[in-house]
Amino acid sequence: MIVDLFAGPRGWSEGLRMLGLADVGLELDTAACRTAHAAGHMTIQCDVTQYPTAPFRGRIKGKISSPVCTPFSTAGKQGGITDLPLVHQAIHDLAHGRDTRIQIKGACLDDKSILAAEPMRWLHDLRPEWVCMEQVPGVLPLWQQYAGVLREWGYSVWTGVVNTADYGLPQTRRRAILIASRTRRVVAPDPTHGENSEMDLFGVARRPWVTMADVLGLEPGQWVRTRGERKTPGGNEWPCDEPARTLTEKAHSWWVLRQGKRTNATVRRLDQPAGTLVAGHARHDYQWIRVNGTTDLEKRPLLLGEAAVLQGFRPDHPFHGSESKRFLQIANAVPPLLAAHIVSAATGIPVQQTAEAAA
Repeated sequence: MIVDLFAGPRGWSEGLRMLGLADVGLELDTAACRTAHAAGHMTIQCDVTQYPTAPFRGRIKGKISSPVCTPFSTAGKQGGITDLPLVHQAIHDLAHGRDTRIQIKGACLDDKSILAAEPMRWLHDLRPEWVCMEQVPGVLPLWQQYAGVLREWGYSVWTGVVNTADYGLPQTRRRAILIASRTRRVVAPDPTHGENSEMDLFGVARRPWVTMADVLGLEPGQWVRTRGERKTPGGNEWPCDEPARTLTEKAHSWWVLRQGKRTNATVRRLDQPAGTLVAGHARHDYQWIRVNGTTDLEKRPLLLGEAAVLQGFRPDHPFHGSESKRFLQIANAVPPLLAAHIVSAATGIPVQQTAEAAA
């Protein structure tokens, strides 16, 4: 059995499917649970922090965890950074069989910070064969603490920060990763792509980063209204295949994706990967803009299906809930293709051309 804590809309589970594996997900949010059920993933709706580990004892092979990231995200208030010493203490205590979560949670600036210590309760009680964990880069010091404990328990461990674009995702999303195994030596997952077509240390060619144009192109002749999904009339239309074509024809205008309302918001051309999709933003904060020099000619919001594809899901993945809930699930999810590469590094199961298979 593989158990997925804080399972969300099941990015890890979609990645496991690429490897022929399946898991049981624990998740509190109702909309995310409905998404998981609709996608065919076994789900227990519960508060992970209150759920007992005993039902899984002796039955678990792999454990996956992506605790809530908001306390540590640069897009938020980063109360979790201030809380790091307290979370370190909670992890230490849980690793030694002492549950001090309630007391430490009360002392935290952000009460969600303590969730980053939750995986240690499960590791201490269950000792799975392999472990995979993911979070924003600010959590790396905690993952390094986990690594030290796991090595003491006989695991081979790798931890570090990866860029999802290096694994075929059309997004330069950086994440702190921990991979551990009791049965095999683990190392960082081998990158399959590079910012430019390049050779790795062993002379193996890496493909160029996947761009938004690569994954969002529809059949020639299909059109999208600049008013996006809204039902009210008006707006202009443009052919979905036109932006990719104009990039190579050196046209006087081109499409970019502006990610957020801040003056320093990330702006990427269609011939680049997207920046990180951030759950703290609304979908309408992400705007496709046709620009001519510094002049905006027209714009429309990023569609939910486009956001799903940029995060590595199928455009028809059955996200449930309100629009804001669906976008939150997309932006918070572990990209399935990255998940497949991480679990592959933990288990030795090869990733078989997952980008093409997923398409």
